[in-house]
Order: sequence, then C-alpha cells, then structure tokens
Amino acid sequence: MADTKYKMSRERYDEIVKELEYLQTVREKEVAEQIKEARSYGDLSENSEYDEAKTEQGKLYSKIAELTNLRDNAEIVEKSARSGAIGIGSRVTVVDLEFGDEDTYQIVGSQEANPAVGRISDESPVGRALLGHHSGETVTVETPTGDLQFQIQDVAY
Repeated sequence: MADTKYKMSRERYDEIVKELEYLQTVREKEVAEQIKEARSYGDLSENSEYDEAKTEQGKLYSKIAELTNLRDNAEIVEKSARSGAIGIGSRVTVVDLEFGDEDTYQIVGSQEANPAVGRISDESPVGRALLGHHSGETVTVETPTGDLQFQIQDVAY
C-alpha cells in the first residue's frame, strides 16, 4: 500500500500538515495530561476516566497515522489551464442531456471530494469521464443504472 498516491491540491496538503502538527503537539499533550490526571484517581481497573483517556489516545494516534500516511503519499496536483482541457481544479458546468438539469462541479483529488458541495473526485465516474474534455463537448458517463450524457457548458480554472 506504500505505492498508493493521494492526489490533492496544495491547499489540502497544507491543511493536512497543519492538522497533523496540531495533533502531534497540542492535542497529544492534552491527552497525556488527561491520562496522568486519571491515573491519580487510583485503581485503574475501575477508573472510567482512565479508560476514556486511553480510548481518546488510541483515536488520536490512529488519526495521526492516517494523516501521516496522507502527507507522506501526497501527490500535489497543480491547477492548470492547459489548452482549456478539464483537469483537477477545473470548475465544470454541465447539462444532463436527458433531463436538462444543469450542475456545476469542481474536479478534485479523492481526499478533497465532497459531492454535497459539488466537489467530485477525478476518480468518480463523472470526474473520470470529464477529464481531458473541453467546453462544448458531450461526454458519456457509465453508471450501474445506465449511461448518462452530459454537454459541457463551461470550464473555469
């Protein structure tokens, strides 16, 4: 799994590094202090504060490991307007040719995807279908429920 690369923008990478630094400095000390305080309450076998603090420490170390993996395997994708083709960072407006619905998506790396706010992964069916195309083109998206056709209305960077 060490060969897995996570595509992301410089902004997302910087967010990960900042959160990791916070967790490894401030938050780790807070949790250590909680454990120290809970130990002072005596018998650890019936000490719920100690159990909670150790559980929190486990969650913290798990999150640190996850963010470290993302940081160490990040592939920074710079936004580019190369010849008007859709790429990571592009904001694309499309019209569904069957229903006439218009939607705008931003193509992002999988670590930044949030379809609820229109940020779709370059690895999603729609994202993958749009990559490399230009405004005015029609693309077909293969889905489990059948093919969808989109007309690309606009591409912004």
